[in-house]
Amino acid sequence: MGRKAVVVFPATRDILAKMGEQIKLARLRRNLAVELVSERADISRATLWKVEKGDPSVAIGIYAAVLHALGGMDTDLLLVAKDDTLGRTLQDLNLPIRRRAPKGD
Repeated sequence: MGRKAVVVFPATRDILAKMGEQIKLARLRRNLAVELVSERADISRATLWKVEKGDPSVAIGIYAAVLHALGGMDTDLLLVAKDDTLGRTLQDLNLPIRRRAPKGD
C-alpha cells in the first residue's frame, strides 16, 4: 500500500513554503547545523529538509518537534487560530435576541 496523496490548495502550499523558509532562517540565525537540529528533534536530515521546504506530507508533530529543537519555539503553535474573528462573528449571529415583554398598564 502506498502513501495517500496530500491535496493542498495553492495558497496553503505557499503558506507552508513560507513557514518552512522561516524555520530554516531561524536555524541559520542560531548557527545550528542540520544534523544537530534533526538529532534534537529525533528525525532524519531528509525530514528536516522537507520541513524547511514546507512539505505538506510532514506531520504537524514533526514541525512542532523541529520548533522545539530550535529553542522552545513550539509555543508559537498556541497562536494558531487564537483570534478567530470569523468564528466569533458567526457565533454572535446565532445568539438569541432577548426581548422584553410589553408592560401592561
